[in-house]
Amino acid sequence: MSLAVDAPIMIAWAAPDEVSPKADAVMRQVMVTGAVVPSLLFLEIANILVANERKNRLTSEEVAGIVLDLGELALVIDHETASLARQHRLTVYYAAYLELAKRRGLPLATRDRELLAAARAEGLAVEFEPI
Repeated sequence: MSLAVDAPIMIAWAAPDEVSPKADAVMRQVMVTGAVVPSLLFLEIANILVANERKNRLTSEEVAGIVLDLGELALVIDHETASLARQHRLTVYYAAYLELAKRRGLPLATRDRELLAAARAEGLAVEFEPI
């Protein structure tokens, strides 16, 4: 596995109004080498997709397509998440991604500025800059 990936960057690969060249580059890397994700990733993706469908940013058909596309990725689910939330003033969700990348010694791919700052503070390599 080449990196740890968070939910917002995965959504950026698939949501029509969030696509970016940098997110596409990360997706190509994940398609070749796979990625490691915390178990909460799928709950977070589901939450993001439901919220976007409610706001009419995505149709139910687009949501179903995104779920199928993400299901095709070679993802290793890590179940050993501990929280760095307090130390970096992150949500528990983002702390899970940070802890996973740190423990496994992986670069972190994220679009979140606070998570990016925390990853840098922890000395992690970052594969994606926020837009």
